[in-house]
Amino acid sequence: MDHSHHIHEFSYWLAFLTGILGSGHCLGMCGGLVSSFFMRLGARTYLPYLAYHAARIAVYCLIGLTAAALGTVLVQTGIIGKAQGILQIITGFVVILLGLDMLGLSPVRNTLRFAPLAWLNRQFAAAIQRGPVIGASIGGAINGLMPCAMTMAMAVQATTAPGPAEGGLLLLAFGAGTLPSMLAASFLFGKLGIKTRSWLLRGAALLVIALGLSTIWQGLAYYDAMHKPAIW
Repeated sequence: MDHSHHIHEFSYWLAFLTGILGSGHCLGMCGGLVSSFFMRLGARTYLPYLAYHAARIAVYCLIGLTAAALGTVLVQTGIIGKAQGILQIITGFVVILLGLDMLGLSPVRNTLRFAPLAWLNRQFAAAIQRGPVIGASIGGAINGLMPCAMTMAMAVQATTAPGPAEGGLLLLAFGAGTLPSMLAASFLFGKLGIKTRSWLLRGAALLVIALGLSTIWQGLAYYDAMHKPAIW
């Protein structure tokens, strides 16, 4: 197993732990939304719940695939070329800024969105009319597109993945980490105190920052290797 594989495996675990520790953030941002969605949906079996979260995580994977594909295309077309290390360094700094944004310490606030928030809210409300399973699938997909600093950080990180599959796996690991809290949102929402959620969010933010630092380190190593004189 080479050093590069260790780095990517490390990133998957960090992404998963970010999702786990981000449970307070997920409950704070989406707990009430998910809880009210299922109350209005009137789900009577487990299928709507599975459909909702499968669709949500599938959207995360699609975001990871797209971001990684974009990064791969930029490298392969020569637009970046030997500057790939610089791309990783810049990406690392952006991820760190997103982590600081989660802590409320970033000098630059994250205002980027995967889709317009007003449109997402309208579609989320309309999904309830489409039936328990189909409606839940639509709702889950829309939830995956909702603005979230953690998701944005993972998407930015995915641009430095070796390929689209690895980018999708990175977001899959993150989505799997969010699954316990989101599945239990209707039961736990309101039961986790503000202080507890705050500490969990801080833990998730620190892991995002660690992911950014790891990416910067990878970029520096790559840049150094690419610019060393060849030994004949």
